[in-house]
Amino acid sequence: MKLRYSTTSPFARKVRVVALECGLANDVVPVLSNPWAPGSPVAADNPLGKIPVLITDDGASLYDSRVICEYLDALAGGVLFPAAGPERWTALRRQALADGIADAAVLRRMESVRPDGERSDAWSARQQAAIARALDVLEREVGDFGQAPTIGTIAIACALGYLDFRFAAEDWRRARPGLAAWYAVFAARPSMAATVLHDSPA
Repeated sequence: MKLRYSTTSPFARKVRVVALECGLANDVVPVLSNPWAPGSPVAADNPLGKIPVLITDDGASLYDSRVICEYLDALAGGVLFPAAGPERWTALRRQALADGIADAAVLRRMESVRPDGERSDAWSARQQAAIARALDVLEREVGDFGQAPTIGTIAIACALGYLDFRFAAEDWRRARPGLAAWYAVFAARPSMAATVLHDSPA
């Protein structure tokens, strides 16, 4: 399998972490891809022109990160997605909440690099407020995260990692000691250490 990814995407990182946690690292070949580059092959694999994209061994393209993660988990026999019951819905809800944090943070980042005169402070403030509300929910729930990773906690960790990557000066930890303590432990997992976000020329 081939995974189109970038070193700056929290969603691509989530897929890479899942592959590692599921023991599929040797089965998923990461291919650094820039969807913004002229002539990028990403659009041929995903008509939306976004990463991550997984090209399976039979040539099918899977996107977005939630679909890819569930596919990899199914290949591994169901490691990170609870099969049924309240635990499943909690994990999926937390994944959705974390992906929403990452979405809002990416939108803020994109807004910040728009040309002068085209930026909207109100738009950025709306995204920032959504992130803060979601982080406050996670702070209240962190005691129930459990020891074993799930798709929910992986998504949360990747979203927090993106905040550190792009908005470190804002210090999301200050009012959320429980979440900060949990993240310090989770971020030390080998799967997280192997996928730290960073800028890349590709």
